[in-house]
Amino acid sequence: MKTLLLNPPSFAGFDGGAGARYQATREITAFWYPTWLTYPAGLIEDSRLLDAPAHGISPEETVRIATDFAFAVIFTSTAGFANDVQLAELMKAANPSLRIAMVGPHVTVLPERSLQASAAIDFVVRKEFDHAAAEFARGTPLSEIAGISYRRGDRIVHNPDRPPLEDLDSLPFAVDIYKRDLDFRKYDIPFIKYPYVSFYTSRGCPAQCTFCLWPQTMTGHRIRARSLNNVTAELKRAFLHFPAAREIFFDDDTFTWDRRRIMEFCRAFRPLGFSWSCNARVNTDYEVLKEMKDSGCRLLVVGFESGDPVILRNIRKGATVEQARELMKNCRRLGLQVHGDFQIGHPGETRETIARTIRFAIELDPDTIQVSISHPFPGTRFYDYLVANGRLVTSEMTDARGRQLPAVSYPDLSRDEIVAAVQEFYRRYYYRPRIIFRILRGAMKNSDDRRRIVREGWEFLGFRSQSRTNIRNLKESG
Repeated sequence: MKTLLLNPPSFAGFDGGAGARYQATREITAFWYPTWLTYPAGLIEDSRLLDAPAHGISPEETVRIATDFAFAVIFTSTAGFANDVQLAELMKAANPSLRIAMVGPHVTVLPERSLQASAAIDFVVRKEFDHAAAEFARGTPLSEIAGISYRRGDRIVHNPDRPPLEDLDSLPFAVDIYKRDLDFRKYDIPFIKYPYVSFYTSRGCPAQCTFCLWPQTMTGHRIRARSLNNVTAELKRAFLHFPAAREIFFDDDTFTWDRRRIMEFCRAFRPLGFSWSCNARVNTDYEVLKEMKDSGCRLLVVGFESGDPVILRNIRKGATVEQARELMKNCRRLGLQVHGDFQIGHPGETRETIARTIRFAIELDPDTIQVSISHPFPGTRFYDYLVANGRLVTSEMTDARGRQLPAVSYPDLSRDEIVAAVQEFYRRYYYRPRIIFRILRGAMKNSDDRRRIVREGWEFLGFRSQSRTNIRNLKESG
């Protein structure tokens, strides 16, 4: 079948689908590559990957494009699901013969409820969907495709689970599909050099963080890794396709988990002479960090989450504040930049733990930070805990623009206080002379970076203004 692989236009500027772990509209416009969709796009001969959010394609234009296809695979999210269902219905109305599948964590966890949401959805694929989508496109009957849920008459059938894909080297290169179907200049992450290219070298994460969506729903906790030769081959293909790219980002859940593997990769990267960044954990030791720096690593994205030891234990982070301090000391010594991720609203959160985390972030002083509202995605231990303890107060995770709203409320911490705490965190961290000087100093090095920082600054101010409105509305609603 002629197949459309679709990252849908759920909200304006929303990047919550096939590559983003942060399933909400961000403070500053940012787009990750829809990497998950590239693999079935490469396996299906007559296919197109359409990334509507990054390319500014409206729902109306998406519907028009879909009339040329026989099969559509829509990567949906919890935050965007209602909008994605409406889009699927419009697509089906314009092209009644179109078969529509939905994929992603949301339908993986809630397959029956997802199918009941609309007759426009013909089936959903649970967990990894690379080969399931390709099999259907080649004509395999639904009854013979492992890992899917679909309607048979008036009942919903759940086929047996598909085993996790072990041979990741057998998948096509994501960068080939980027080149074929996407404009790589549409992808911009504030803390990564622009333009950039990203892809995965593994699936799965052994960490047991209670809030983390992907390992608990899609990929599992056992790491399945691509070979070194396969990764370096895709790197060289990326250099060939995108010679203007200034950085490679390895988007694995935790690129640094396997010490032996990362050391081998670094030795292979060194003669290639390129700038790269990755996701890392606080327990990455000095020897590994030095090898990374010597092989071209520029920046680490680190989930510090909280500066309170009790909160870290509650969320099973498997990390300590002492390890975070040691990591930052080593990164400063080596000249590695750090983008730090923090969250507000985990179990045990109070005004005091928030204040402690803000002080901790200022002490660590990473180059940039992101502060998120802790999101209880269905399928995570965090979600189950909140339901069991009566703390999940709403299913609405975002406002009308796709921006985060708290779904939880604690005895000593209301929803409006959680939103206000995020704003206070940003204010106290970024409105410091040394941080302002750091940003301006970086902007002076490159004219493109200067324009980028001005745009990001205006967007951030707009985000703060909208957040004040959300705080007021939450207070009024009680």
